[in-house]
Amino acid sequence: METHLAVVIPLLFIPLVWSGYLEYDQNVLVPKGWTRIGRLGSTEELKLTFALVQQNVDRIEEMLKVVSDPDSPQYGKYLQLEEVASLVRPSDVSQKAVRIWLQSHGVTNCSTVYTQDFLQCSLTAEVAENLLPGSRFQRYVRDGHTVVRSSAPYSVPDDVAQHLDFIGGLHRFPPGGGKPSMASTVLRKRQQSNGFHLGVTPSVLRARYNMTTADVGSAQNNSQAVAQFLEQYYSPSDLTEFMSLYGRSFQHLSKVDRVVGTQGTGKPGLEASLDVEYIMSMGANISTWVFTNPGRHESQEPFLQWLVLLSNMSNLPWVHTISYGDDEDSLSTAFMQRVNTEFMKAGVRGLSLLFASGDSGASCLHMAQQNSFRPSFPASSPYVTTVGGTSFKNPFKLSYEVADYISGGGFSNVFKMPDYQANAVAQYLKSVAATLPPKSYFNVSGRAYPDMAALSDNYWVIINRVPVPWVSGTSASTPVVGGMFSLINDKRLMKGLPVLGFLNPRLYKLKGDPLFDVTEGCHLGCLDEQVQGQGFCSAPSWDPVTGWGTPNYPALLDALSQ
Repeated sequence: METHLAVVIPLLFIPLVWSGYLEYDQNVLVPKGWTRIGRLGSTEELKLTFALVQQNVDRIEEMLKVVSDPDSPQYGKYLQLEEVASLVRPSDVSQKAVRIWLQSHGVTNCSTVYTQDFLQCSLTAEVAENLLPGSRFQRYVRDGHTVVRSSAPYSVPDDVAQHLDFIGGLHRFPPGGGKPSMASTVLRKRQQSNGFHLGVTPSVLRARYNMTTADVGSAQNNSQAVAQFLEQYYSPSDLTEFMSLYGRSFQHLSKVDRVVGTQGTGKPGLEASLDVEYIMSMGANISTWVFTNPGRHESQEPFLQWLVLLSNMSNLPWVHTISYGDDEDSLSTAFMQRVNTEFMKAGVRGLSLLFASGDSGASCLHMAQQNSFRPSFPASSPYVTTVGGTSFKNPFKLSYEVADYISGGGFSNVFKMPDYQANAVAQYLKSVAATLPPKSYFNVSGRAYPDMAALSDNYWVIINRVPVPWVSGTSASTPVVGGMFSLINDKRLMKGLPVLGFLNPRLYKLKGDPLFDVTEGCHLGCLDEQVQGQGFCSAPSWDPVTGWGTPNYPALLDALSQ
């Protein structure tokens, strides 16, 4: 499930351009649910991340296009981390300018990453506020979790600003929610016969998407991963229990091979349990990693920490699924543009990044004059594959699928529509022109999402050794799709072919029927007189609710294994 800041109001008093302010359009209002405890003591320690301006970003983008385009002779010719680093490494001038500036304030406890485009430094609150004029570090609490954030915009000297994209650890509160929805807490005995079922399990998913017991991984050099934030942890014993109950019909692993980060000691999280259990049951028998951030430092941004790790690890799983997101309007443009570059860096290395599209439909930004739909990021990034959600037409039968009304989707207000999807989106807009929401609600020329979908409703999850039913959200559909792409990578690796990498350019060129087209159902929008709670509706071929539809695994495997 995508998680969102509960209340975000545009910061209207910041001018369009403010000299020395790296993130002049960053919203710094405290989201609903967070309570200020007080000002940080002058000697309390912070850990800030300095994102240095990179070189050759345009070359990285061009390389991503050619290595991801199946019609290109460079398709699948991915770069190693060393090659990426040699391209994006900040100039000597930039590195020197930033270090001299930091050292002039006594900041010397810093570490960098292999690509040298992130610098992480420890410093006291007093030093940080002198280093970054305007910043005011406060401690906030929500649901027992504390974070340290600046309650005001920060600035840097003009001669340093040109060498930095942004500084992490001052803004961007952890999104609210943090777990999938549960439609019920009634436990029922698992049964499935004659096409009837009492909720979604691995066997139901495998039956719906035409997978067999033979559809399991076997390549030694294949791996997949989920990333967890907001102090979400999985339980190894829950995973073992899940596989013993629901994995009897196919070969599988019952243990995560590697945890990057530190597992928490509290109760396991529903989100983490869902992600791990379903990527490992769909991408069955494939080595699985879990990236986890336990919130060890209150000033860390967990999502940013994950990106930093990707820039510092030479060997990574090929498929990553992430059930995380914020509203576009709650983030600075500088931050989102830099995150996009990090996604491009991952793509040219052959990594497939899949993000949940969110669980608020088109969402809604409530404005005094005119409401509008509210796109989500990273779901709206042109450089990731975004996964929406569906439901069974008959919720207790292996029937065809319709759009899940919560499935996130729409059009970015920040990023232009990428070439790979322009024709598909134009066809949709033309075919449903008469029933589209008013154009004032969305940016018709923005990156459109999701790219595809899978079942997102009525899942069973094992948590605290107990089967929990009716768990729903695109945080369920995303690891399901990720696991299937891991299996396709497996077959490609066994043939000596490169992994799929960034999926979208190829996904939008698929011929035939490798996906089940979803043509029924609409998702949520603004509850007002103009759209009356409805966003977009599904339609033949691509649509901004379910993308291209849901996987018909054998046909998708056939289309992508050559």
